[in-house]
Amino acid sequence: MENQSRNFIEQLIDKDLEEGRVDHVMTRFPPEPNGYLHIGHAKSILLNYGLAQEYHGKFNLRFDDTNPTKEKSEFVESIENDVRWLGADFEDRLFFASNYFDQMYEAAVKLIRKGKAYVCDLTAEEIRAYRGTLKEPGKNSPYRERSMEENLQLFEEMKEGKYEDGAKVLRAKIDMASPNMNMRDPVIYRIAHISHANTGDKWCIYPMYDFAHPIEDAIEGVTHSICTLEFEDHRPLYDWVVRELEYEQPPRQIEFAKMYLTNVVTGKRYIKKLVENGIVDGWDDPRLVSISGLRRRGFTPEAIKMFVELSGISKAQSSAEYAMLEYCVREDLKLKRERVMGVLRPLKLIIDNYPEDQSETLQVENNLENPELGVRQVPFSRELYIEQEDFMEVPVPKYRRLYPGNEVRLMHAYFVTCTGVDKDEDGNVTAVHCTYDPATRGGNAPDGRKVKGTIHWVDAKTAIPCEVRLFENIVEEEKGVYDEETGELNLNPNSLQILDPCYVEASLKGAKAPESFQFVRTGYFCVDSKLSTEDHLVFNRVAALKSSFKLPV
Repeated sequence: MENQSRNFIEQLIDKDLEEGRVDHVMTRFPPEPNGYLHIGHAKSILLNYGLAQEYHGKFNLRFDDTNPTKEKSEFVESIENDVRWLGADFEDRLFFASNYFDQMYEAAVKLIRKGKAYVCDLTAEEIRAYRGTLKEPGKNSPYRERSMEENLQLFEEMKEGKYEDGAKVLRAKIDMASPNMNMRDPVIYRIAHISHANTGDKWCIYPMYDFAHPIEDAIEGVTHSICTLEFEDHRPLYDWVVRELEYEQPPRQIEFAKMYLTNVVTGKRYIKKLVENGIVDGWDDPRLVSISGLRRRGFTPEAIKMFVELSGISKAQSSAEYAMLEYCVREDLKLKRERVMGVLRPLKLIIDNYPEDQSETLQVENNLENPELGVRQVPFSRELYIEQEDFMEVPVPKYRRLYPGNEVRLMHAYFVTCTGVDKDEDGNVTAVHCTYDPATRGGNAPDGRKVKGTIHWVDAKTAIPCEVRLFENIVEEEKGVYDEETGELNLNPNSLQILDPCYVEASLKGAKAPESFQFVRTGYFCVDSKLSTEDHLVFNRVAALKSSFKLPV
């Protein structure tokens, strides 16, 4: 029975260890530094790191920087930060594929000497035409039978910069009739006269990903190269490379299904456009599911780990709802965070029979479900702010909050009864007047009378003004992520709502990112790491308190 509870990757690794194919486990996460990581990458990071932990092995972070046309140091830094933040400890094993360029070049020379690679002069278009189709075999390149000596000389000249970009490529010599298109003499080296962030101008030829990747894994001693399903058709080429290069302990590639989130934007091309057009304020905008965006919004590594675990590991493609991600962050935060009072749409409440020059402090538990979080002192005086929605001059049926003549409980404080309102010249309510019952301090009446409504508040004299940002999906879910005709994103014009001024209780003075809190009755909120300052607090809503989402049974 135990085996059934283990995912298919664990079962394969168990078998490798039992049969002696390997005596240890080493995994890696190999991102290309050409963009920011998103929630799908988090699954790969946590899977690879989790397996290394489970088998008391090692985990590497390696940048697959073999394509200098798209790579930036900004992406390297952001990826490293994301991996560390998720808790995947690569210790001192931070590697770059470009550090292995000499070995990759030698590997290519070895293939030429074995008669397994040749220099080809066909253009990219001609190579495509010669490749054939899924139903028809490809045709051999007219340059396929060049002698080993000629290939060695031409490849050396490619390295020396004698040819322009695209003039020649080095191809593996496998089988132009293979049913797998990836095995029809794939290109393994190309000419690109471009500086590389790591190696400068040393190279003007660069290895292709499918050739470089297995070599990187083998050099580092990776035992299990775990990647997503789109590489399944590339596995025969991966195996061919490590076999022909005669590595003593070749790594084994295993594929799993990607994690898809419904109705979200993960494509780098689309996010780049959103950034460039100023629709979002960077790759870390809290409306994005980039790891840096989720972090800025207030998601925790623990919540993302829970989400990955709930999604499971399989070979079958599946998708999860964003609501499940929010469920995970609520589950993670509910016992860890202080529950404080914040008013997002303030309305002044004046207690007419409370002495004008008086104030008091009320002792409040920080989290009723977790006494270990202790207590705090909350100021209370004659003038407060309440939520606009907690007062109605003409109440709708079953409305239990504040309206003329009704008595409610002020959370942690007193019973108050509404006696009247102030209005501006347009008839809008600007303040609500009440009287309070001094005998109900702490929220209970000595005579046993009950009230049906409890509302939260902040003390007007000591409250901290702040800005609050509420988020919706950046795309309109009803219309789908993309417009079928134009291919453009169906943007939601209400994806960001800014409320200012809002007020939070005095205990939040000096709050800094990444601190987060539960605002009672409203949701979880995190101090924004980019916009918040000492003089102007900015909170992002992480998630609302309630959701209709239920975990599948």
